[in-house]
Amino acid sequence: MTFSKKAKALVIAGLIAISSATPAHAVDLQGSGASFVDPLLQACKAGFAKASSHSYVYTSTGSGTGQKNSDAKIGDFWFSDTPHTAATKRSTVFHAPVVAAPIAVLVNLPAKKDVYLSATTVAKIFAGEITRWNDPAIVADNNRSVASVVYKKDAQGNALKDASGNPVVLRSGTKSVIYTLPNQPIKVIFRSDGSGTSGNFTAWMNAVAPTVWSKAGNNAFTTAFPGNINATGNIGRIVGANQSQGVATLAAKTKYSITYAEKNWGDAYGLRSAYVGNASGSFTFPDSVATSAFLGEASQDANGIVKYDYNTKVAGAYTLGIISYMLIESEYADKTRGAAVKQLAEYIVSPACSGVDPKLGFVVISGTFLDKAKAQLAKMNK
Repeated sequence: MTFSKKAKALVIAGLIAISSATPAHAVDLQGSGASFVDPLLQACKAGFAKASSHSYVYTSTGSGTGQKNSDAKIGDFWFSDTPHTAATKRSTVFHAPVVAAPIAVLVNLPAKKDVYLSATTVAKIFAGEITRWNDPAIVADNNRSVASVVYKKDAQGNALKDASGNPVVLRSGTKSVIYTLPNQPIKVIFRSDGSGTSGNFTAWMNAVAPTVWSKAGNNAFTTAFPGNINATGNIGRIVGANQSQGVATLAAKTKYSITYAEKNWGDAYGLRSAYVGNASGSFTFPDSVATSAFLGEASQDANGIVKYDYNTKVAGAYTLGIISYMLIESEYADKTRGAAVKQLAEYIVSPACSGVDPKLGFVVISGTFLDKAKAQLAKMNK
């Protein structure tokens, strides 16, 4: 069977129509950096492609690599969970705080029970001062009356604010918790790569328990460690793994372990997220509402860099919430590519991406914080 000339013409016309459905300006972008944001960026790929016709590949390599790649102009955009303030940062690169989520303290314990840890207890565990699960401090945290506050949610799933800017309380109360903890050594797992998650986590411990975690936060956990991490008692008990997925994977395989990562990684690997104590005396869970209540107390400077109030007295605030910065250019040599990166940044900060899957645990940035983030994005691709 052969095609007639008319049929051939229709086929050719159809092929032209199909090829023209993808605009000629479609750009394939390359990004790298913080593993913290990886679950969200992977979930937003299809939506961004549909909204813009562009595509992107994001390589989860850690905040340290994201900063180095931005210095070397490797790729088009980069993510870091801590500010890039090194002398190597190029003057055209700036911070856009576009992703927010909690860091969870993740535990692998046999009993399927909620775990409560005060901030000081967390710091002592990771500093190697508390080495067994039935330590009196952990027992005290988990056998007591605990206070909790639940806030009303706004349309974005964040804590609803009243006219004075304070979170509106839905309910509050106390409950008694009882947990017989195992007489087992605690296996501590930390990020061994250059990690903004480590930078934020160690900065939090230094702020909330400075007499225990006496060193300033650092993206290198071993640099921030307040004692001798190679002491005899720590060898084999405090161990490292690369990236958020790496620590979650190792913790899932290691009974009686504890680690820190974005809550989604714990959910994916069957780890329990602890309720963490804050300065008000309440214990809060790492969800988007409690995290948004904490981030609502943060400030942002003209460069987009966020300063946290780790000791806020907002009762329902989960104080281990963080912002991840998109490191982007103010001047792109290729303006078409720069425009595509700007579209991506605007898409990431929108509810279409940040709220794509509430189970991922990311916070939809809103209010004055969103206004400031958009002001940073307006500097792009000049």
